[in-house]
Amino acid sequence: ADAAGMSAIAAVVMSATTFAGSAQFAVTSILGGAGSAAAAIAAAVLLNARYAPISISVASLFRGPRLRRLLESQLIVDESWALAARGGRFDRRILLGAGLLLYVSWVSGTAVGALAGDALGDPKDFGLDGAFPALFLALLVTQVRTRMAAGAALAGAAIALALIPVTPPGMPIVVASAACLLGLRWRR
Repeated sequence: ADAAGMSAIAAVVMSATTFAGSAQFAVTSILGGAGSAAAAIAAAVLLNARYAPISISVASLFRGPRLRRLLESQLIVDESWALAARGGRFDRRILLGAGLLLYVSWVSGTAVGALAGDALGDPKDFGLDGAFPALFLALLVTQVRTRMAAGAALAGAAIALALIPVTPPGMPIVVASAACLLGLRWRR
């Protein structure tokens, strides 16, 4: 955020209102590279489109007034969704509890980074540039328990890898997740 010219307060506000790390990284890199606000918003929307199939899979867990469902649904992120998966079902308490813990950690971490990041040095010195891929791989491993799940994971990976060199950032993951969602629908 600092490299993109954002103030510490702007970075923290963005983390608090946009609880989506990949979208935040895309926005800051586009704005930092003199890209337009429209391009940054488009990238964020494309990256977050993956939450459509994720949200569909847990929609039945959310009950009550619309505002409550809207607020609780903000805690659906890749990690909370994967942790809540229990043999084809989802545990609402784990989904919301993990999401809340992640939210507090994300916003707090942004605040620490924005205010004291220079004192910590280069994130690559700590191997943090490999943290996100490792996290997503660990989450995937817990989900691949059947041949169908393994096939979906491999197909999604193949689609994403094929699209990386020819599509804008964010599009490969959106297309791969949509293809897996379509595969699930055809199976029924």
